[in-house]
Amino acid sequence: MVNLFNIKRKIQDGSLKEMWIEAKWILGYIKRYKAQVAFYIFLFSIGAIFGLLNAVASKYLIDSLANRQIKVIVTIAVIYISFGLFEILTGALTNRITSKIDLRVINDIRIDIYDSILNIDSEHLMDFHSGDLLNRINSDARTVAGSVVGMIPSFITRVLQFTGSFIIIMYFDYVMAILALASAPVSMIVSDLLVKKMRKHNKKMREASSKLMSYHEESFVNIAAIKALGLKSVFTNRHKEQLENFKTTSLDYNKFSIHTHLFMSITGLIVSYLCFGWAVFRLYQGFITFGTMVLFLQLAGMLRSSFSSLISLIPSSISATTSAGRIMEIIEKPTDDCDATNDEQTLKSARKRGVVISLEDVSFSYRKGKKVFEDACILARPGETIALVGPSGGGKTTLLKILLGQLKHQKGRLGIYPFNEKHKNIVFDDKARLLFSYVPQDNMLFSGTIADNLRLAKPDATEEEIKDALVMADAYDFVSNLPDGINSNVEERGKNFSEGQIQRLSIARALIRKAPILLLDEATSSLDVDTERKILMNIKRIKGEVTCILTTHRPSVLGICDRVYRVSGGKCTLFGGGESLEPDLQDVLEAY
Repeated sequence: MVNLFNIKRKIQDGSLKEMWIEAKWILGYIKRYKAQVAFYIFLFSIGAIFGLLNAVASKYLIDSLANRQIKVIVTIAVIYISFGLFEILTGALTNRITSKIDLRVINDIRIDIYDSILNIDSEHLMDFHSGDLLNRINSDARTVAGSVVGMIPSFITRVLQFTGSFIIIMYFDYVMAILALASAPVSMIVSDLLVKKMRKHNKKMREASSKLMSYHEESFVNIAAIKALGLKSVFTNRHKEQLENFKTTSLDYNKFSIHTHLFMSITGLIVSYLCFGWAVFRLYQGFITFGTMVLFLQLAGMLRSSFSSLISLIPSSISATTSAGRIMEIIEKPTDDCDATNDEQTLKSARKRGVVISLEDVSFSYRKGKKVFEDACILARPGETIALVGPSGGGKTTLLKILLGQLKHQKGRLGIYPFNEKHKNIVFDDKARLLFSYVPQDNMLFSGTIADNLRLAKPDATEEEIKDALVMADAYDFVSNLPDGINSNVEERGKNFSEGQIQRLSIARALIRKAPILLLDEATSSLDVDTERKILMNIKRIKGEVTCILTTHRPSVLGICDRVYRVSGGKCTLFGGGESLEPDLQDVLEAY
């Protein structure tokens, strides 16, 4: 009745349904490795069988010694030792195979998580802190991988060991079998009552671990700012608070585990004493031999341990399903992938003719209700340089992300098509993204060499092409003065270069792709006016008519732009009077 009540409660609060969905997701990975898992089960089962046979052999060995049957003693001793050695070898082989499968599974899960993170649309990606993502791709992936490899094999092996032990004990003495299982009803009731608490504690532990990792990651990334602003003591104190929170959560979970383990251990101890007492009593009565008594005690221990292992699969499965749920939160997020694909001829035409970008009455709001702009209209043709100006937070970067397909507008029409071919609209598949070069506001250099960084945009780029891109970005002089030139090392986040150098290298990487669309988001903010103007003029002179859209806070840039749009107050306004190619700079300057 208690079980039925608890099951009903779990169905009502949704925890059982959640666990079932998460368990099915884990089962999907188990199916991928069914052959390896089946072999793993086979090895574990062989080990369990030989463990049982070893226990039986010990009974006959002891009885033979008691009866001084020398020939029988030698035979059984050889069998006993053989079973023991085989059990050890099987265990070693199983351990090796488990490690191989475990590493393959954890790598597969991490690949799936990593790919999902890269594909999540920008708005939904903001739901996660980078430290939390690191925790999910490491700790949660490891927990799920362990359940994929171990859950079903452990269950089957323990059932086999439990059944075998029970049958052998029943064969010799059914009362002993009943006594050995005396803790079973108690274990089942307790585990059933504690499922929801276990899940709650598991979630709290995962969240506390993610928060701590997020804090570490954020602190280390901004360590220069922390030192510069004299905030070391502030962040040290906050770190202590984070650690204290993690300690409190861990101790709560530890306290819960100790109480559970203590109760189960005392129950097991009582059962052990009952089994031992019964075996001594039967030996005293002369109903069993000393060897049978040893067998009883061994098998009773196996029976209890296998049953306890089966019960312990409940918290293990809760931990695994909790981690699976956290991974599923990432994998099931909407992506910025497009279901449609582009005609190859359309993409070829776009590269040859150049690309027109047209926004007609486009509106966008974030999920949490923040309206960015509405009825925005922008036109950018091949060979034109278009500027987006306006206050910080006005929506300039958001607009670029819409052009890149990272965010989806709610209203209006976004047209990206080859020049003079408006009917051939380009959708955002992987091939279409190669039409774009993008330099974001944030540091975009990766660990490796300068050449490695530029070849990310064009893997087959020659040294001559790298040099040309660096010249256009006004970066060749400082790169050529480095001891290793383009093979100079780039440290994490480019910290061995100045902000201006990082921006020029990022622009060079964007230019080496020779894409027909170039998006620059505050890409020249750290450069002096002359260098900035020189780079932008180089871009305007690129052969092949590049469509360039840039965001800026500098009026000095606007003189070389064909049109200027102000993004502010939920509106996107054109300066310069409609289709005029020469913007009204006075209006722009007044806007600043």
